[in-house]
Amino acid sequence: MQLPQDSVLLRIFITEQDKYQSRPLYEAIVFKARELHMAGATVLRGPLGFGRSSSVHTAKVLRLSEDLPMVIEIVDSPEKIDGFLPILDNMVGSDLVTLEKVQVRRYGTDQNH
Repeated sequence: MQLPQDSVLLRIFITEQDKYQSRPLYEAIVFKARELHMAGATVLRGPLGFGRSSSVHTAKVLRLSEDLPMVIEIVDSPEKIDGFLPILDNMVGSDLVTLEKVQVRRYGTDQNH
């Protein structure tokens, strides 16, 4: 699969307790992206953050949190991202979703690494 140089970064900000049909939302999003043959998806777990509610989510030992911030990043062509957005709208609630234009410099050209 090739990615166009001018692609789009889709970033979804959720928490690890968010669910979709009784499974973790981050997992449901990644598997849906894979099912739709998107270029790839990465889930990042944050040690600290807050959102619209101003509730702080932290991984500090004294405040054991099982609801840490999560970010899912997907880079693909503008057309593939546009096709994924209506599906994503049905999966996420009031979470933050952003889009950025990105320039792809390299993607999957060397099978040895």
